[in-house]
Amino acid sequence: MIRRLSLVIPVYRGAATIGPLVTRLRTELQDRYDLELVLVNDGSPDDSGTVCRELAAADARVRFLDLARNFGEHNAVLAGLNHCTGEAAVILDDDFQNPPSEVQKLVAAIDAGHDVAWASYEQKQHHWFRNLGSRFNDRMATWMLGKPPDLYLASFKALSRFTIDQVIRYTGPYPYVDGLILRVTRRYTTVPCHHDARQQGKSGYTLRKLVSLWLNMFTTFSVRPLRMASVAGMLIACLGAVLAVAFLLERLYYPDLERGWASLMVTILMLTGSQLMVLGLIGEYLGRLYMHESGQPQFVVRERVNCGEVHSGANAANAGAAGKQGAADVVVRR
Repeated sequence: MIRRLSLVIPVYRGAATIGPLVTRLRTELQDRYDLELVLVNDGSPDDSGTVCRELAAADARVRFLDLARNFGEHNAVLAGLNHCTGEAAVILDDDFQNPPSEVQKLVAAIDAGHDVAWASYEQKQHHWFRNLGSRFNDRMATWMLGKPPDLYLASFKALSRFTIDQVIRYTGPYPYVDGLILRVTRRYTTVPCHHDARQQGKSGYTLRKLVSLWLNMFTTFSVRPLRMASVAGMLIACLGAVLAVAFLLERLYYPDLERGWASLMVTILMLTGSQLMVLGLIGEYLGRLYMHESGQPQFVVRERVNCGEVHSGANAANAGAAGKQGAADVVVRR
């Protein structure tokens, strides 16, 4: 049975909610588990960092990581997983949409022998645009990652220690946490959970961030887009061959038929457009590979509070500096 439980919470514009959330989590869970809360301020422009720092100063069970800039939710989650020490970890948002009372349901699934347990919502309370993006992302994950169609990849989930240790081995600067999990294990389950309406503010996921997340999934965990490009190229080549035969026959049967420039321009635009699309796709793969090899950090920790231990997923130099507060620490795992 799990005794030490880590709660990993990426914080962005959560100054008004993170304090009450931590209080409720401690009230509902501290009697059941040896609790550890890992708060990761993901370059939030409000006072989230100050609030998290005060929470950590008041309670040694609260670990605080202040990232040097906004790296994105999945990078912040990996930063938290690298600094958690629990037998299991639950990842939840900072906006109360994941009720603290539901945490025990996910942990019970880990106790039952599963490596990961995702929350399953009967009705989501996100904005319609966010729900639309989530549905699109779910369809793409099914196609790209081989995810079962009935599995919804919610951000509210619990991971076993085994899964955490495997996931944090990823060294690239463009993580997609659910893809990392599915690459590690198929011993997962879903747990029915409530999803409450956001209490304050609005979601930090813009169209740009959603597109960036999709690209992370496409280019990090699958080569199917490249295979699609190859198939599209072959289809266009076949179409060109068919049209060439058709134009030749037309010329033989109707030698006096005038030819315009419209068909020529359409052909040129179609071919050059498809070539540029494929080159852009290849460039996206190569660019991300270059950024990885050039040492772009997955996250940069400006300050740590109550982080006396860095998990073995981080490199030795970072582990040695884990207890120092206020010193910038570029976390790049090799």
